[in-house]
Amino acid sequence: MTEDVRVRFAPSPTGFLHIGGVRTALFNWLFARHHKGTFILRIEDTDRERSTEDSIQEIIESLQWLGLDWDEGPFRQMERQDLYKEKVDQLLSEKKAYRCYCSPEDLERRRKLAQDQGAKPKYDGTCRGRTDQPDAPHVVRFLCPPTGNVVVKDLLRGNVEFDVAELDDFIILRTDGTPTYNFVVVVDDADMRISHVIRGDDHLSNTPRQALMYDALNFPRPQFAHISMILGTDKSRLSKRHGATATLAYRDMGYLPNALVNYLARLGWSHGDQELFTIDEMIAHFTLQHVTTSAAVFNPDKLLWVNEQWIQQLTPSELVDPFEAALIQEGLLEEGHGKSKDDLVKVIPSLQQRAKTLIEMAHGAEFYLKDEVTFDEKAKAKFLKPEIKPLFETLVAGLETMEEPLDHDVIELLFKKTVEDAGLKLGKLAQPVRVALTGKTASPGIYDVVLLLGKKRTIERLKNAL
Repeated sequence: MTEDVRVRFAPSPTGFLHIGGVRTALFNWLFARHHKGTFILRIEDTDRERSTEDSIQEIIESLQWLGLDWDEGPFRQMERQDLYKEKVDQLLSEKKAYRCYCSPEDLERRRKLAQDQGAKPKYDGTCRGRTDQPDAPHVVRFLCPPTGNVVVKDLLRGNVEFDVAELDDFIILRTDGTPTYNFVVVVDDADMRISHVIRGDDHLSNTPRQALMYDALNFPRPQFAHISMILGTDKSRLSKRHGATATLAYRDMGYLPNALVNYLARLGWSHGDQELFTIDEMIAHFTLQHVTTSAAVFNPDKLLWVNEQWIQQLTPSELVDPFEAALIQEGLLEEGHGKSKDDLVKVIPSLQQRAKTLIEMAHGAEFYLKDEVTFDEKAKAKFLKPEIKPLFETLVAGLETMEEPLDHDVIELLFKKTVEDAGLKLGKLAQPVRVALTGKTASPGIYDVVLLLGKKRTIERLKNAL
């Protein structure tokens, strides 16, 4: 690719960052990184009623958590009003736009009349030929050509043709002086020298209007690529009823950013049959040629599987920070808890092979972090029975003779000899010991639990159970 690649992610800050938006950001980011180009973050906040500062911060926090760093920005459209006014004035002076004084009531009346007559309810051009410019409330409308076609070249879909008769003289400046989306996006993309516009196919219907404005302002059109929408498992547009859609909700549910990025990249893009990708692998292989136009279906079970694989693949040192954050979130550690990273790294190997989320890992570590065991009452009643007492006493006696640090093989030998002497199978001892040491019936391997707790805490908990 000979030209400089410059792409942008341009969310509207009217709510949380949806995972569909993240997938769009990701495809732009991967495209820029693959071509050693520039990724720009632009906040499209011209909708003053619905845009909020909280949403802007949430967008930024989401992208930072996922590692989707930007090279320029974040730019805010509300800080670029002078540029937009200049371009509106240019279109007015060149007779490519005009002032419209029609009241909302007039427009609604004419819209209903057109509907009653079976016509398309679009603006009828009442103010097109006006030469007077009264000092009265007005909007500015773009003057669409009366006939012809607009051909949009799409890198994924080929040439897409639109009949201009389906368009009307759309508003580019509102009565309050704020510009509209279809206008500012053209001005911004041209000013920022955007080479490729990669966005959801729900924007495809906006593209002919934008193409006409590129031409009217004598701007070169960027290359367009409209990617498919993400659907729920019922093949309807992804929404809250399909599960969480806010990006940071997945962080709070114990998903790794690596896993979410990996999963979203595979929704509509592929590289052979490979399912798990590092960031570097995605950057190396990502091209638009392997992006499909068919809608991608969001599968929560598949995402959970990808997360599980990533938890198993990362080293304890790589997992320790998100693991610690999950522990704090779940109230198992306090901020400034005093535990060292080494303390937390120590417990991770025994948890990561059996957990699907960081939240599961966090709760699996509760026995290690808390000084006192909180018993599951059903487990206590089932497993801590009088007949197990002699076996516990044998274990305590054996542990008291061991030197520290404890050795896995020596612990295993003690357990096996204890049950052999009693003529029992290992499970008859391991499960009661698990309940005594953790309060639960599920935990890491019993020898790992003893090793993690250490000699003193293991003996204390066995005696407590006794």
